[in-house]
Amino acid sequence: MTTFRINSKTVSFDGDGDTPLLWVLRDELRMTGTKFGCGIGQCGACTVHINGQAQRSCVTPVAAVANQAITTIEGLAAADDRLHPVQQAWLELDVPQCGYCQAGQIMATVDFLKRFPAPSDEDIDNNMTNLCRCGTYARIRKAIHRAAELSAASSSTGARE
Repeated sequence: MTTFRINSKTVSFDGDGDTPLLWVLRDELRMTGTKFGCGIGQCGACTVHINGQAQRSCVTPVAAVANQAITTIEGLAAADDRLHPVQQAWLELDVPQCGYCQAGQIMATVDFLKRFPAPSDEDIDNNMTNLCRCGTYARIRKAIHRAAELSAASSSTGARE
């Protein structure tokens, strides 16, 4: 049995420890915000946070997350339902086209902005590796810059990042 925390709730999985975390999230826990894209860790549609770091859940065996803290797109907003600054920026700038990859894009961006709080276009180009088949990269870049602004503003006022 593998026990871990998902969006601040302790859960257990009593199946094969080699099962990808993605399938435990989607099939066992019915958390369908995390998407299947490629199955080989390349596209990023399945990105979640494990102990605060973005990771591809399609190539992460559930046994590897034992006693770890996982956050999915469903758990990114604050407990009072305030959107995370990245989610807010995505909505303000109407980023999604089809929307399929966007949960993974958002989760990757949250982690990216921890490392690059005021990113340049070059920082974004060199570090954001999630794929978007619709090609909304220009809107994604604008939203990353907007999320950085919103995060900086909330930090200066003492609000949640």
